[in-house]
Amino acid sequence: MVEHRGRTSGRVRQVVLETVARQGPAHVVVSGYGWSAQWLRNVHADPRVRLWSGWGRGRAARAEILPPEEARAVIARYRREHPAAAKALGRALRLAPLRSGTPLPPDVSARLPVVRITPR
Repeated sequence: MVEHRGRTSGRVRQVVLETVARQGPAHVVVSGYGWSAQWLRNVHADPRVRLWSGWGRGRAARAEILPPEEARAVIARYRREHPAAAKALGRALRLAPLRSGTPLPPDVSARLPVVRITPR
């Protein structure tokens, strides 16, 4: 779970996200609804967040939206390592590139922004 602040209201908000990769202590998540997701727009405006993982306590963390090439690599790795989950996700989000074995389109990272959340 990620706790973030509303970019307009300043209110504390929470969102439960699925970790698609780990990079050391950092969790990597994907915004399945792209930039229309309010949590993504909020962490873009203020990357200071709190991260809960497992049964642990929330920890201060920082959210970083990955550059397109790095994001594309994360999505490709997820699709390769978890084909059934990627197929189901692609079907649910109506994203054909996740369902098939075809190469990912160049704009996949624009449609599915990837965020690294690193505890402090």
